[in-house]
Amino acid sequence: MSDIKLIISDIDGTILDSQHQLDSKLKRIVAKLKQRSIPFILASARSPYGMEPLAQTLGLEDIPMACYNGALIVQKSENSYRTLYENPLDKTEISELLRLLKKNHPQIAISAYAATDWLVEEKNQWIELEAEITGETPFLVDFDDLFTRQTSVHKLLLIAEAEDIQKLYLILQKRIFKHTHFYLSKDNYLEVTAKTVSKDEALKELAAYYNLNLKQTMAIGDNYNDLPMLKLAGLGVAMGNAPEAIQACADIIAKSNDQNGVSEVIADCLFEGQTD
Repeated sequence: MSDIKLIISDIDGTILDSQHQLDSKLKRIVAKLKQRSIPFILASARSPYGMEPLAQTLGLEDIPMACYNGALIVQKSENSYRTLYENPLDKTEISELLRLLKKNHPQIAISAYAATDWLVEEKNQWIELEAEITGETPFLVDFDDLFTRQTSVHKLLLIAEAEDIQKLYLILQKRIFKHTHFYLSKDNYLEVTAKTVSKDEALKELAAYYNLNLKQTMAIGDNYNDLPMLKLAGLGVAMGNAPEAIQACADIIAKSNDQNGVSEVIADCLFEGQTD
């Protein structure tokens, strides 16, 4: 295990426990990784600003982050982020989707994410709730104007009552969107990215950025959107709280996210079990 040179990890359900608290030993483990020049990279559906507080807590300000499930990889540069890689949405298909939503599903709250910016056309109860959860503040824009500009949009998030989102998901599955992927991240959250976006593609880009062989990488996660990177990495680690189907595809099964599973498995693999 000593030739692991890069670790990529999911956030929710992985380094955060069921109470959304950070693995209590992880900060010390990250410091030990830094001493060996091993980057610990966060990979999440979150935006750069949504990931920034955790990055700061862990001392990862200068380390790249894979945002929007791999649609965008950024690195902090002074007071801004520079883009290392992006895989934005197809504007023609997204414009079609927005027309459909406005005409037939006006009750659905639409958020667009363009690099670090969270963009909405109006603020309603769902947007306000998301702002409360993430601690971010959306910008009010005209989506028609947004998609005629040369702005890269990396993700849409559609929120409504669970019944409305489930119905919409079924409708979209029957329509032809060649370049767009839809997935339910919660019962009432439908996320939209480019079809080729995935965490394993982000891992490929990051390994190339650090000039590493994929065999030298470790990936850690707990859910189905983590599975591609677990399979691709030299060492795929499923959390103890992951579904059995995820655990079955992993090389190692860590303790659960409520048992500091991430810090423990890194310590076992790289530091002879020592977390201090």
